[in-house]
Amino acid sequence: HTIQIHATETPMKIRIHGDYHLGQVLFTGKDFMMIDFEGEPARALSEWKIKRSVLRDLAGMIRSFHYAAYGALFLNTSILPNDIKRLEPWADRWYYCISGVFLHSYLQILGDTNLVPKERGEFAILLQVFLLDKAIYELGYELNNRPPSVSIPLRGIKYILANFKSNK
Repeated sequence: HTIQIHATETPMKIRIHGDYHLGQVLFTGKDFMMIDFEGEPARALSEWKIKRSVLRDLAGMIRSFHYAAYGALFLNTSILPNDIKRLEPWADRWYYCISGVFLHSYLQILGDTNLVPKERGEFAILLQVFLLDKAIYELGYELNNRPPSVSIPLRGIKYILANFKSNK
């Protein structure tokens, strides 16, 4: 199957964080601060100046929530294998809820800018593309650096592809 996007507008690109995830956000006690703006570790330094869609950073944070939920469940050796099936629906709910709250807040702060497509269908498809891109990058990273963690991006890819099918 091919996905065709007929964009009615082209969202503006800006310089983004490039490696936006929970590990790059610090709570000061009153506010949140982003740190470490050099982008993905595997990408060249020359890519810093390239302007990109904010959806890339948005997808990075949503994937980070996925890692937080399922890493805590599947990589925690204190959780018994029999308990994983019982806890998995709670990880699903947490991931779904926290991602939804973050996405809603992010879009609310963006307001009426031209940084994301205004048309909901276009936005949903583009976000899924960026989520899939990020999950595939994570899969390569885990295969090369942390093979026991490979189930997390694989689970994410499966979830994203299932959403692609349901959005058709």
